[in-house]
Amino acid sequence: MTLSLFSQFSSPLMLGIPLMALALMLPWLLLLKPCTRWLNNRFLSLQNWFLNYFMKQIFPPMNLKGHEWAVLFSSLMLFLIVLNMLGLLPYTFTPTTQLSLNMGFAVPIWLSTVIIGLRNQPTIALGHLLPEGTPTLLIPVLIIIETISLFIRPLALGVRLTANLTAGHLLILLISSGAYVMTSLMPTIAVLTFTLLLMLTLLEVAVAMIQAYVFVLLLSLYLQENI
Repeated sequence: MTLSLFSQFSSPLMLGIPLMALALMLPWLLLLKPCTRWLNNRFLSLQNWFLNYFMKQIFPPMNLKGHEWAVLFSSLMLFLIVLNMLGLLPYTFTPTTQLSLNMGFAVPIWLSTVIIGLRNQPTIALGHLLPEGTPTLLIPVLIIIETISLFIRPLALGVRLTANLTAGHLLILLISSGAYVMTSLMPTIAVLTFTLLLMLTLLEVAVAMIQAYVFVLLLSLYLQENI
């Protein structure tokens, strides 16, 4: 039972091609490029409004150097949202349920923010490891604790995204399996279970969008500390 329950998180093959590779390529096909017309279509207008609202929420606290990351962060968030949303469709695979993929997104960007801080303002960057006014006896302990908390940040980003999506998919799988079994045995309870499944699916749509936003928001906070 355990193997069949968690087998949905292993990338299946279709004609010898891993579905994870197809899932990673699909979001780029869905994003439209700006056209040369005077008026954009509805999808482009909605996309531009969403990006402008997103950047107004994240980038005003930063200085002008942080605004250079707007294209990277907005593209990353759109990519994660599309991957998370497509994973809710039947017979699809969700790459963001894999910790290795999420760590591949989190570690390079987090490491680049740390390197930027050490290069541009090394005193301030190293000062984060030791709060001001720390007693002398606690200095070595606090340095070790702050260093561990610094290196655990990308792991927390990847685990947070993986755990939230994995938990939601497992709940949907368990509830749908129970509703299917009870369809012939207890139809009334099966209808109530399907209603619960529909509400859980809507919740997972919100979770898919919120987790992508939180992922990028935390990366922007790490960047803000080092610029």
